[in-house]
Formats: sequence, C-alpha cells, structure tokens
Amino acid sequence: MEFWTSSLKVDEEFQKLVLRMNPPRVTVDNSSSRNATLIKVDSANKRGSLLEVVQVLNDMNLIIRRAYISSDGEWFMDVFHVTDQHGNKLYQDDVAEKIQQSLGPRARSFRSRRSVGVQAAVEHTTIELTGRDRPGLLSEIFAVLTDHKCNVVAAEVWTHSSRMASVVYITDEATGSAIYDPDHLTKIENLLLAVLMEDRNKRTTNTLVSVGGTHTERRLHQMMYADRDYDMMNLTGVNPGSGHPIKPLVTVDNCLERGYTVVNLRCPDRPKLLFDTVCTLTDMQYVVYHATLIAESPEASQEYYIRHTDGCPISSEAERQRLINCLEAAISRRTSEGIRLELCSDDRIGLLTDVTRIFRENGLSVTRAEVTTRGSQAVNVFYVMDSSGNPVKPETIEAVRKEIGLTILQVKEDEYSKSPPQESGRREAAAGTVEFVIGLRGWALRLAARLVVAAGFGGGDLA
Repeated sequence: MEFWTSSLKVDEEFQKLVLRMNPPRVTVDNSSSRNATLIKVDSANKRGSLLEVVQVLNDMNLIIRRAYISSDGEWFMDVFHVTDQHGNKLYQDDVAEKIQQSLGPRARSFRSRRSVGVQAAVEHTTIELTGRDRPGLLSEIFAVLTDHKCNVVAAEVWTHSSRMASVVYITDEATGSAIYDPDHLTKIENLLLAVLMEDRNKRTTNTLVSVGGTHTERRLHQMMYADRDYDMMNLTGVNPGSGHPIKPLVTVDNCLERGYTVVNLRCPDRPKLLFDTVCTLTDMQYVVYHATLIAESPEASQEYYIRHTDGCPISSEAERQRLINCLEAAISRRTSEGIRLELCSDDRIGLLTDVTRIFRENGLSVTRAEVTTRGSQAVNVFYVMDSSGNPVKPETIEAVRKEIGLTILQVKEDEYSKSPPQESGRREAAAGTVEFVIGLRGWALRLAARLVVAAGFGGGDLA
C-alpha cells in the first residue's frame, strides 16, 4: 500500500514537471469559420485533461457546435467550434487565458476525497444529499434549513429514475458566513437524513461532502452514478413540450484492428451534452483517445475511441451494457422534464421554503432546480410536473403564480429547443452531414482531427 501511494505521488509530481516544461497552448481563432469561434488546445497529456477543458467551456456557458479530439501518446490536441448562447462568435479577451489557467500545473486535481457530513468553507457550508425522490421532498429540505437559521445562497437539484441528488450552499442567517459549530451541523445533518429516510429505503440515502471543492455539476453526476440511477432507468417517455424522445441512442463496439472500443451516441442536442458524456467516461475510468462531436442540427452525434485506464478495450458484454446504461443515464439526468418556471425577486430568509411549499400545496413536484443569488436578488429556475409525473394544467400554474406573484414567477420556454430563425436552414442542411460523420472510423477520425489541428498549430506539433 505504501509503495502504491508513493508511486502515485511520484507520477503526479512528474505530470506537474511535464506541464511546467511544456505549458498548454490555447489559441482563439475567429477567422477560420464564418459561424463559430475555434478554440484550439495543445498540451502535454494527463488524465482528466479533456474533462478540464470541456468543464471550463461549460462554466463559460459556451455552446460547442463541433469538436475534434486526439490524445494519443504524451500530447493531446483539441479543437472546439463554439458560440455564445445566442449563436454568436466570441470576442472576449480572456477566453484563452481562462482555459490556459485551468490546464496549468496549479489547476485543481479532479481526484478529490469524499466523506460523510457537511463541510464549512470560508464563504459557505456545502451540503450534499442523495435519496429517493418524492413529491414535496425539496420543500421539506428547505424547511429544515430555514428552521435552523440557515440561508440558502445557491443550490442545484437533479432528479432521475426516482432518485434525487442535490448540492446546497448555505450560510448562517445571523452572520452571513459559513456555519462552523459542529453541534449545529450534526443536528442539521441528522434532520436532513430523517427527511430523506421517510421512505425507509436506507440503501442509498445519504449526506455527502466533497472535501476538495469539486465542481457542482460533476459532483451531481458522481452522486447519481454512485446511487446507481442507471440500474433503474425508465426512459421510454417523451420530454413534455419538446416532442423529442428522452432516451438517447448509444452503441458500443470494439474496433479490433486498432485496439479501441468505439462509442457512438446520438440524441437531441442541448447545452452541456459533451460535458455530461466526458464526465461519465472519466468517472468510469475510461480514457478518450480520439473523438468527434457534431451538434449543428437539432440532433447531436458523438463518436469516441476509448480504452480503460489499463489500456484495454471493453472485454465483456456486461461491461459494454453497463457503459451504455451509464451514458444514457448521464444524458437523461439533465433533460429537463416539466414546465420551466423562473423566479426573480429580492432575496430573503425562507424564500425557497415558501415557494416550494406553495408548489407542494398545489400538487407540483420539482424535477430540477437551479438556485442562485446575485447580490440582493434571488434568481431561481424550477422545472415542475404534477405529483403523478404528468404535465401541469395551465390553471394550476396560474394559481401558483398568483399566490407567489405574477411578476415574480414567470413561465419560460426552453430557448435551446428552438432553432434561431437565421440558423434553421443551415441546421437542416447539416442534418445530412451528421449521418456521414457518425460513420467515421479510427483512421478517418484521426486524420480529421490532425488536419484541423494542423491548420492552427503547424505540422511540427503533430510529430
């Protein structure tokens, strides 16, 4: 055990040395494409490099239209065609700098520890919860926090396959800072566990903490994956209001002549799709050697050439099926079922408790939530269905809005489900291209990636 630990430390120090000697190179190109900005990354390769790049693009709210990825050997070369959320090119001066910092030797490691409980940071206390989803659960969680003088400054809640995972950031109501009192924290933890255990299913009911300050959305994926939501999938329905099938198409085959496992994935396009799939592959201990993403039509296609971290392709039918299930689950977790409600008002203690109580009293169940505080304003998004999992009647929504405030709570459509008018023709034309690109195999994929990268980096970088 000591030998393994010391070997791991030596490997990490070696990777840091390689990064210091060969810092990542990031370029932003606005001239090569008429419709997108090309972000090109060339760096020494290390485990998690791809996820780090995709995560920073995700955090910058960029839409990835295309991606070409190649990471054979000691280097990786990625090209991303991106736009902002409105379909425009990027002209900020700090885009390359932000990505470069995320890949540097001081970048935070993704291998963070986990334990049971709650954690106090300088600004807030972080609480992570997993359990069986049921109507009114979120209301009860927020009520416990309000009753014990906690202010929720941010939260994200996902539900999937009858399971719930949430990351909640709280402060002390009196001081506005993190809560440090261990007795107070233990009491809150025990009460939240009691709320989660009401269904008597203790198998996967828990409170968790990320000691390393892991990325919120990645933690939600990790929590759902640990909760084995992929084993309990029932994804044959349709996303209300969109008409798109929820269940994606995922195939996994071995490319024997190249020694890779080839993963093909097709589903309706949406923001952060690449992050969700790369996150899952990384957490399942797979390494992406080559990949292509095309997302210029209402449907997105992704193709990955992967191996396990031990260098071997998938060797059993059980592992192949498990990977398919996990990727389907990763895509579906973020699929927003229900009506989107946006709440914007002055922030106050107990606001979330009151709002979610009104939802519960009117028979609404929250399928997903994003809670943020911007200065003195609360800006929250809720996706709701009725308690039976069916679309909510318009009269129920209006009754809820009148009780909360017509100007405070607004009904919003998912803007990404609509193609911008100026892009619709181009997207329809691109649909046929997707059919061709999805059939690329190893040599063609690698050639495509190298040609695109060569355009920005020069042939010397491809040796």
